[in-house]
Amino acid sequence: MKKEGKTTQFVVCIRNEGCDDLELRKVYQTLPDEEAAKDDYIRVIDESGEDYLYPQDCFAHVELSRAAEEALRTAA
Repeated sequence: MKKEGKTTQFVVCIRNEGCDDLELRKVYQTLPDEEAAKDDYIRVIDESGEDYLYPQDCFAHVELSRAAEEALRTAA
């Protein structure tokens, strides 16, 4: 579970088959994880503030305005 980099990104859940704890159409913050990405996984921060690995194809990357990113970061 090696975490690398400091870039904050956001994704939206587009599929949750087999991942019952993911909510469809919900925006999640991610953490960079190059090792997980090699295996087509993405590290996602959930409502508890903990990060977990999920299949990348469950998500679509989203571009947010600076204000929206700040609002999501402070809400977490």
